[in-house]
Amino acid sequence: MTQPLPTSLLEAWDAGRCVPVLGHQALEGITDKDGNAMPADSDSLIIAMNQGRPMAPKLMYEFPRAAMNIELKRGRKAVTRFLDTTYRDTEWSQSDLHQKISQAGLDYVIDLNRDTQIQDHWQKTPHLLVVGVARIGGGTERYRLFQHDGQSYQAVDLENADSSLPILFKPVGTPLPESLYVASDADYVDYLTELMGGFGMPPFLKQKRKGMQYLLLGLRLDRDTPRMLINDIVYDAGNPAGWACIEDPTPKEAKFLERQGFEILNLNHDDCLNALLAEVSAHA
Repeated sequence: MTQPLPTSLLEAWDAGRCVPVLGHQALEGITDKDGNAMPADSDSLIIAMNQGRPMAPKLMYEFPRAAMNIELKRGRKAVTRFLDTTYRDTEWSQSDLHQKISQAGLDYVIDLNRDTQIQDHWQKTPHLLVVGVARIGGGTERYRLFQHDGQSYQAVDLENADSSLPILFKPVGTPLPESLYVASDADYVDYLTELMGGFGMPPFLKQKRKGMQYLLLGLRLDRDTPRMLINDIVYDAGNPAGWACIEDPTPKEAKFLERQGFEILNLNHDDCLNALLAEVSAHA
């Protein structure tokens, strides 16, 4: 541990104002039965989607660009099939970080990955799943709602959703209970446009986020896509907007986080979460 956690973070967590936001580095250490790492960051996703080979340099810049190329050449089903195979049909080891998040008694978690780790840990926990979608027919909303009763998911409409349940928000998708993904450039253009317009999350989440503060865990912000997601998801945040656990942030990351009102903690996500939960336990 290189620095103590800010008192403001401990107070926000204790008061229930602190929302964890999981990025791709939160998936580090998760493997299949053969010891292969779960594809998580942009490069590993692109290489896995391209049968283990890198793509052209201009496509390697970011996963949505590569996914758009595959979609144009082989159809959208090819991208969905890859994501289903990766996150639904492959058996992965369980992550300690996700287990700790799942058992922390939180009422709101944001997961910017497409895996099912939190959902797996909440299999017996009633909760409300909010999933981002793109390019749907009819209506302007770019989300789907699924309510879990402790046994299974059921699709629900806005009027019948129980927003008092713990909420898991997965803006870029999940394979469960349905294969819904924001993946290609075209998906992101549509979803982010509607997110900016207020249609990418349900009204109860827009109300809930007022004054909330966020703990970014394993989320690097050196690409446009995650910055745009964070920009709109944390709208109406408190002061400070939150804390970002990023070791050796780039100047671009530091500038963005400063502009958004985040305090940078030069810690990795595991150290930060472990220290936070230890402090909470010590004062319980």
